[in-house]
Amino acid sequence: MTLSPSHPLMDGRTANSPLITAYRGGTPSRRPVWFMRQAGRSLPEYRELRAGTTMLESCLKPSMAAEITLQPVRRHDVDAAIFFSDIVIPLKLAGVGVDIVPGVGPVLEKPIRTAADIAALPELTDAALDPIREAVALTVAELGNTPLIGFAGAPFTVAAYMVEGRPSRDHLGPRTMMHAEPELWAELMNWAADASGKFLRAQIEAGASAGQLFDSWAGSLGLADYTEHVAPASSRALDHVRDLGVPLIHFGTGTSELLGAMHGVGVDVMGVDYRLPLDEANRRLGGNVPLQGNIDPALLSAPWEVLEAHVRAVVAAGASAPSHVVNLGHGVPPETDPAVLTRLVELVHSI
Repeated sequence: MTLSPSHPLMDGRTANSPLITAYRGGTPSRRPVWFMRQAGRSLPEYRELRAGTTMLESCLKPSMAAEITLQPVRRHDVDAAIFFSDIVIPLKLAGVGVDIVPGVGPVLEKPIRTAADIAALPELTDAALDPIREAVALTVAELGNTPLIGFAGAPFTVAAYMVEGRPSRDHLGPRTMMHAEPELWAELMNWAADASGKFLRAQIEAGASAGQLFDSWAGSLGLADYTEHVAPASSRALDHVRDLGVPLIHFGTGTSELLGAMHGVGVDVMGVDYRLPLDEANRRLGGNVPLQGNIDPALLSAPWEVLEAHVRAVVAAGASAPSHVVNLGHGVPPETDPAVLTRLVELVHSI
């Protein structure tokens, strides 16, 4: 299977863009930059558009999801759009009872903890993903030469929500299950991998030029647990899209000790969080992996001269890698002044 001839990577719109060039280890025409969580809470136009709408509704209304995805590209001149959605959307589309509660995060009607719970999980059908395809198509039609990045939650993070039933600080439930009931754990991880993989594939086929797997909670794991109980499922999720030939990125928070294993699931680019300097990340990865990151989001509210010095240091550290896409080492905090992000993009493009 390959992408359709009208896909932005195939018809020439995005193949030579700064982002895709850097993701493929080349030298881009300008230094690419985008921000995780660039669409959303920090933008007044987002808050205005979403007034009176729940998070899940906004993700599943194609015209709204497309507009939210486009807002930061118009405002900041970033080099990529990241599809506006949520990692639990595949659960919702499959028919799992889940809601995103303001101030809390994803909450399941019933946690998934027993063999019967896992056996009862519904399969995510191809037709259920139509709203995602429609939203991506609407977005890509407006983006021109700017690539859209599709994304999905890595199986561990998705499964962690499913077992705990809500966000958790230490993820004791999933970490216990992987050791106490490893067969059960593997079944749950395979379900999550297939749901995330189908979700990502729908986005890429509909027009996304790259795909990023987010493992928000993998930092709660040691290397041995990650390698044995998590990496195979992350690889399985990506197996759903490998034949499409788009660059694949892997990112986790608190995962400095897992970088090599996370790259080993089979990705082209490693996202690095703010805890590890990029030159050290490059050293750990053997010096041959394009990197993405890793401005500390806390510094977005610092005085400009402090932020500028930090950004220049990040760019200098990233220069050791084969190529570097500038990003944050986590998402944009909701209280960020949008003008700072615009100025930051101008700075990165000027270096």
